[in-house]
Amino acid sequence: MERSRIFLVGPMGAGKSTIGKILASSLALTFIDSDTEIESRTGANIPWIFDVEGEEGFRDREQHVIEELTQIDRAVLATGGGAIIRKSNRDALAQRGYVVYLHATIDEQVRRTRNDQNRPLLNQGDPREVLAELSKQREPLYREIADHVINTDRSNPKSIAQRLLGELR
Repeated sequence: MERSRIFLVGPMGAGKSTIGKILASSLALTFIDSDTEIESRTGANIPWIFDVEGEEGFRDREQHVIEELTQIDRAVLATGGGAIIRKSNRDALAQRGYVVYLHATIDEQVRRTRNDQNRPLLNQGDPREVLAELSKQREPLYREIADHVINTDRSNPKSIAQRLLGELR
């Protein structure tokens, strides 16, 4: 396989981390999750970072981590849903690796995130409305940098990873 850096982008609940782990294992690549890396470096979880530093503070941390992680060879990187907001992140992702946009409908995102307390943006009103608004803002940005788009609705992570493996080979 020629692609030694695979970057997964998409909304929360699209399956980036789950599919990324399967994909990395299948390709004998390292799996990295940018949100997990931020938490590890900060020593705090993402909701705490949002509470203390606000979204802007979190995005600053995220930008620094994305800049670094996109330069690691032989890795699958799962990004946070909002990583594509900043142009510098989109540029780093688009220029340094193969970008896969994992698409999920709003219904599917609501279903997959409904019991997850680690998503601070969903604590700001009706989750369906928040996800719809985020999708409106972010969907064009995901598509702008994607080398490949795959729909994750009604599919299990293993079958999605298998479809991606076929695309990558």
